Order: sequence, then structure tokens, then C-alpha cells
Amino acid sequence: MKTLALLASLAVGAVLLYGTKDFPAWGDPQSPASVHLSPHYIQNAVAETHVPNLVTAVLGDYRGYDTMFETVVIFCAGAAVVSVLRRSKS
Repeated sequence: MKTLALLASLAVGAVLLYGTKDFPAWGDPQSPASVHLSPHYIQNAVAETHVPNLVTAVLGDYRGYDTMFETVVIFCAGAAVVSVLRRSKS
């Protein structure tokens, strides 16, 4: 069973690596994200989100809205970290 799981993992990994062949180069200024998406965020984030911090606007508003539950995942991760790291007074 473990051999089958290993083979399935290797096959899925190979397919995923093959799929990355068509990605634009890292940091490519002509990639679709650099040409279309980033300028929109930079120019319109404050007006659309009313958040003065661009990183917070992108993470909390644009990306959180795109994935719908990404903000919930970030909140749960933060709550888990706080619950693990807090000290009890007992």
C-alpha cells in the first residue's frame, strides 16, 4: 500500500512539475500578473479598499475576496498560534 501511495505521489508531483513548464519566468516584468494585475492594485487599492497599507489591502480585500476563505484560514492559523503559545496562570 505504501508503494502505491509513493508511486501516486511521484506521478502527481511529476504532473505538477510538468505543468509549471508554461509558467512565466520568476520576476518577469511582462508576465500577465505584472502587466495587468499589479498596476491595478497599485493605482486603485486605496480608492477601492480605503486601506492605506497596500499589502494589507491586497491580502485582506483582493486575495481574501478571491478565495473567500483565505482570510478565515489566516484567522484560524493565528488563533492556533495564540492558543499554543499562550501561558496559562494555573
